[in-house]
Amino acid sequence: MWVPLVENNEHQSEGADYFIEKNINNLFAKNSQIDTIILGCTHYPLLTEKIKKYIPENVVLLTQGEIVAKSLADYLKRHHEIETKCSKNGEVEFYTSDSPDNFNEPASVFFSKEVKAIHIDL
Repeated sequence: MWVPLVENNEHQSEGADYFIEKNINNLFAKNSQIDTIILGCTHYPLLTEKIKKYIPENVVLLTQGEIVAKSLADYLKRHHEIETKCSKNGEVEFYTSDSPDNFNEPASVFFSKEVKAIHIDL
């Protein structure tokens, strides 16, 4: 249910609070000894603040983005030769098989800047 909340731009709604609280309560009902939760979906970081409201303070909340970024940083520190292979003037283009209008708004939230996708047929 969390992915549709984000994709439909409802992640800041009271409805999002309802589902997040319900899911977190169900999780801890299964095991009250949970000490770490890994948010393994690219959508979930947008829900982090709401999730934190419903988990105990001692529970660590990790996002997959943080894990991937730390792993990449470690890799790059150990492989200096990669620096010479990376361009510094790259551009980002977004393509979607869905409607660009459906893609642009949520993508802009993720990237914290305006996104204008190009539709492609697969």
